[in-house]
Amino acid sequence: MPHIPHFLNYLQTEKRASEHTVVSYRNDLEQFLKYVEKAFPDTTWEKVDAAIIRTWIVTLMEEKISPRTINRKMSALKSFYKYHIKIGSLKNNPMLLVHTPKVRQRLPQFVEEMDMEKLFTVDLFDDSFEGWRDRTVLELFYATGMRLSELRMLTFDDLDLYNNQVKVLGKRNKERIIPFGHIFQNIVKKYMELYKEIFGNSVQNKYMFVNVKGKHLAPKTIYTIVRKYLDMITTIEKRSPHVIRHSFATHLLNRGADLNTVKELLGHSSLAATQIYTHNSIEKLKSIYQQAHPRA
Repeated sequence: MPHIPHFLNYLQTEKRASEHTVVSYRNDLEQFLKYVEKAFPDTTWEKVDAAIIRTWIVTLMEEKISPRTINRKMSALKSFYKYHIKIGSLKNNPMLLVHTPKVRQRLPQFVEEMDMEKLFTVDLFDDSFEGWRDRTVLELFYATGMRLSELRMLTFDDLDLYNNQVKVLGKRNKERIIPFGHIFQNIVKKYMELYKEIFGNSVQNKYMFVNVKGKHLAPKTIYTIVRKYLDMITTIEKRSPHVIRHSFATHLLNRGADLNTVKELLGHSSLAATQIYTHNSIEKLKSIYQQAHPRA
């Protein structure tokens, strides 16, 4: 398919986009190309203009596709054209003249502190290799707030147990160091012991999270692990690794953490992405105010 494979390869190798993002962008671009081939049969990528893209947006809206999903599809097109303009394979960027639908900002869901505490204090994990691996996955997500794609690519060499910190390679190949506490240190030491018993003494350059056969865990498997245990302790609608990331940020801010610090820990490129968590903190403040102020 013209132009698309090169762009997807760029996303994977240079931008280090997650597998989920690459699949979503590929599906969006292929869907757009099919639409163009059907509605405008003689149109190539070079001839696509803003009017054609706007027509596709209208078609998606008529199909009751949500503004959030439409915006993601537009993001795929924006990135696609930006890349091909940069390398010179396309000359015009029609996305500069396209306005995307407004999306109502939704507050991120998070697990309450008492429920996260329950997750690790109630006896939910068995004493097998998989039980300790699952606990280590969940403890690490909550201890650091890292993304699923970041956790999945960790090796044991990225852990610094002396200084209680982990090195993470995030979006745009941006490296950051995230501290963790003694609780996670003790958990991961036990997991490493079991790992060495099963797979041998050397853990150098080996992925941290594998199945019982030593095969690198797939993103879907990590998602399933998180969902399985969150199902046991919360009834919130979304139960995913990203919800634990939201919980990490919200709990830090609720306990007085500085917004800039949370931004650095999460690996956000700007404060705008982090500020959404302040809404959850404000809701917490309002709740306390309503309970405590004599004239509330």
